[in-house]
Order: sequence, then structure tokens, then C-alpha cells
Amino acid sequence: MPQYKLNDRIIIVTGAGRGLGRAMTEALTEAGANVIAAAHISNDFADLKESCKENPGEVYCHEADIRNADECDKIISVAKDVYGGLHGLVNNAGLTFTYIWPDMFRRKEWTEHQHFPAFYEAKDEIIENVMTTNFIGADRLARRAAPIMIEQGWGRIINVTTMYTTMTRRGASPYGPSKAALECATEIWHQDLEGTGVTVNILNPGAGAATPGMAEEMKQMSREADTPILIEPEQYKAPIVWLMSDATDGISGMRYDAKPWDDSKPSPQEGERIGAKAGVLLYSKSDY
Repeated sequence: MPQYKLNDRIIIVTGAGRGLGRAMTEALTEAGANVIAAAHISNDFADLKESCKENPGEVYCHEADIRNADECDKIISVAKDVYGGLHGLVNNAGLTFTYIWPDMFRRKEWTEHQHFPAFYEAKDEIIENVMTTNFIGADRLARRAAPIMIEQGWGRIINVTTMYTTMTRRGASPYGPSKAALECATEIWHQDLEGTGVTVNILNPGAGAATPGMAEEMKQMSREADTPILIEPEQYKAPIVWLMSDATDGISGMRYDAKPWDDSKPSPQEGERIGAKAGVLLYSKSDY
């Protein structure tokens, strides 16, 4: 049972068909929100609709590729045409290591000898697709959504980034740089929207996420570890509902990790315990 009601809220979730996006869509509709579930793999929609069919909020599935500016326009139009407005945007869609290096966790020379692929091994097409999906697409949607939210004096933009150690670790390019850009943008957008009633925050896994397409070898390694390497997408449910609620009015420019979140406790308490300033890990010590 969600801690907050989101009745009549209209929220866009990108990458909603599977993994973290699906879990957030389920949680938001369970709390009463109407969700435009945008994803470029329409085969996932049937399962998503089935998982949300008993929830009080509706899910409207829309096939879109946010690498295309016109399709970003269309996502915003769908929200207005189908439900009459827009209150929240979750920039979750992303191309990860399973796209950049599909066999990364299967190749023995990588797993046994900790040899990660170098940045210069990636092709131009891979770099462009990752940066366009993970940052430019999110930026496009935020720029289209923000004026609607500003006009009504209330709104939520949630960006999904990653841990600083993941952004900067060996072999993390171009995934890490794309998420670092979104992390930096979160702080800038937060400042630009100050006083408008629109907040911008980060919901970060705090670990890798066990999602479809990830090598089973990696998932099994996580299950057997003393401290799990991966989190299950369900960990996102309580924090995303809290962040989309009135309870977070005035809370902006923050990042929250889902991994340590205890959904048996009140969300404000967990938010206070876990929250940190967005972008702070990107600063050097000389900046303080």
C-alpha cells in the first residue's frame, strides 16, 4: 500500500516497459497517478498493462524513441491530449553497459582478469546513441515539460543517474559521461526553476539494477555476494511515489539512492537519512 496518494497526477515515465521504469510505473499507478509509459520496445507493453490493470491509476503506453526530437514533442502532446496536462516527468530511459558491451560479463578476459574495454574501442554510433538517449533525450523532454509545470506552479522532474564510482570507473565510457552530464544538469535545472514550484531531483539505484538483458552471470554473481551488487527494481517504488507527492514540496536539487531505502519506514525519514546534494560528488575538494 503506497504511503501517498497521487490521484489525478499525470506523469511521463520513459523507458517504462521494463526494469526500473516498469517498477516505477507500477508504483505510480498504484498510488493513483495516470502514467504515460513511453518506451521504444512496444513488445513490453502487454506485460506492463497486465501488471497495472488492478491499480486505480491508468497506464497509457506510447512507443517512442527519445533520440528523435519530434518523438519527444509527441510524448508531451500525448500527455496533454490523453489526460489533459502534465505534472511529472521521470527521465529513466537509458542505454547501459548491456548495449555498449553486450558480452562484457561473459568474456573470460574481462571477468577473470578485470580487463575492461577502453573508451577508444567504442564505435561512433555507440557513443552518439548513448549520449543522445541518456542525456540529450532527457534534456529535450525536460525543456518541453518545464514550461507547462511552471505555468501551473507545480511539477516534478526526476532524473535517473548512477553512482559516482560507476560514472568514473575504468571501462565506463560512454555510459559514465552521459550520466555525469545528467547529474550536472539536475543541479542547473534546480537553480533555474527555483521559486516556480517545480522541483528537480535524482533517484539513483545506489548499485547496479537487475534488469532484462543483463547477463545471467552478473545477476547470479550479485545473488551470491555477501552484499548484493545489484538491486531489484522494486526498490524504486517507495521513493518515486514520495518524490512525486506533495510531501516533497520545496525539496529540490537532491539525489536519493534506492538501495538503502527501507520502505517499511516513513518516506520523509528515509529521504532525510539518505538524501545528498545533487552533483556534489562531481565537485573537487577545492570547490568547497
